Amino acid sequence: MGANMTSITEFTLLGFPLALRIQMLLFGIFSLFYAFTLLGNGLILGLIWLDSRLHTPMYFFLSHLAIVDIAYACNTVPQMLINLLKPDQPISFAGCMTQTFLFLTFAVTECLLLVVMSYDRYVAICHPLRYPVIMSWRVCIMLVVTSWTFGVLLSLIHLILLLPLPFCRSQKINHFFCEIMAVLKLVCADTHINEIVVLAGAISVLVGPFSSIVISYMCILCAILRIQSGESQRKAFSTCSSHLCVVGLFYGTAIIMYVGPRYGNPKEQKKYLLLFHSLFNPMLNPLIYSLRNSEVKNALKRVLGAHLGGSKTPLQACSNKPHWDSVFLLRLPGLLPASITCSLRHLHILSRCLEPADFSGSFLPPSAATQGGPEYSGEKLKYRGECRELLHRHTHSASF
Repeated sequence: MGANMTSITEFTLLGFPLALRIQMLLFGIFSLFYAFTLLGNGLILGLIWLDSRLHTPMYFFLSHLAIVDIAYACNTVPQMLINLLKPDQPISFAGCMTQTFLFLTFAVTECLLLVVMSYDRYVAICHPLRYPVIMSWRVCIMLVVTSWTFGVLLSLIHLILLLPLPFCRSQKINHFFCEIMAVLKLVCADTHINEIVVLAGAISVLVGPFSSIVISYMCILCAILRIQSGESQRKAFSTCSSHLCVVGLFYGTAIIMYVGPRYGNPKEQKKYLLLFHSLFNPMLNPLIYSLRNSEVKNALKRVLGAHLGGSKTPLQACSNKPHWDSVFLLRLPGLLPASITCSLRHLHILSRCLEPADFSGSFLPPSAATQGGPEYSGEKLKYRGECRELLHRHTHSASF
């Protein structure tokens, strides 16, 4: 066996052994999908950044999911496109190990981010009154940092176990990128420990988190079914359905590849399944969130409308300013009567506009302080009094 071992400096990715015309066709299709992935996830990031109404925990987590999807695609797709044009183009040993490490990091991080997003939905629907306390900025940042940290550490363990292994003279990896199981097949030593660690890691970040997501959505379903209003139920289902679609696509393909039967599926089928996992999933995620989520579609309309023209009234300017307290108010429409929700939201907005000094003037633009005059301020004061009276009446007659 010693004669077959050598110091490896590069690998050759076999990719898809197809006819030249088919490879050129795949190059065009995959390039188009890659562009859609970057544009779609970039659009999601831009909308969340520009629209203050999306400055909530749900979209904070979604922005990190978009970042992961962009990095996920950029790690594997460019090398795959190069191999379609030049099948014999090698990849360096360092480049291959880096690609393996980054793929595992982004995959594990996305698994954990999906769990965090399901927890956010659970708190928002099952515990709406405690939502702003439980999902504070500190908690949200801690959850995201934990997801990224765990992804890096787990991937680092796999890399540390892989680097000391001796490789055989065969430098051809039967895959379109340096997937860890495909790389391990070139090792001229016992890889039993590595395979056990890969399986244990897959179970810890796939089966366990997926089970917690299922439990969370069972509780969410029970809470939704208790809502009497049919419109409110549809809103709640719409909020969660997009996340469920993403969870199903991601976890379904990942569990089949890494936790499913080792010898039940041909290797080529798992290769194409991983292609769907690494290329199509990142492209479909922004489409799912934009097509099934009314808040994202409305945010796109507002951003386009703001850039195409149109001035805002002082009340609109105040209502669009970000504040963490408004996170709770944005969750109320599907859970409380419309009259209470309307009163709470308008009272919140008006109090921000009328009392800027309490918040260092950060929520009232200078132009809003001079527009409208005393008549406008009088209207707001009168309306706020009506809102308070209505809210007081409902809080004493309804239990929430």
